[in-house]
Amino acid sequence: MVVLALLVPSLMLGVVLMLGRYEDVLLPPVRPPEEPVESGPGRLGRRSGGTRT
Repeated sequence: MVVLALLVPSLMLGVVLMLGRYEDVLLPPVRPPEEPVESGPGRLGRRSGGTRT
């Protein structure tokens, strides 16, 4: 029982350290947030049926 009490925490510490070392391999890459697309005066997304003035 004493051996188990000493073995389990050291094994758990080893697993945590190993996961931290290979974190970049296990997790997907972080993508930067996309910038919003600015719409110009001619980019309304739909065409109006009226006449131009």
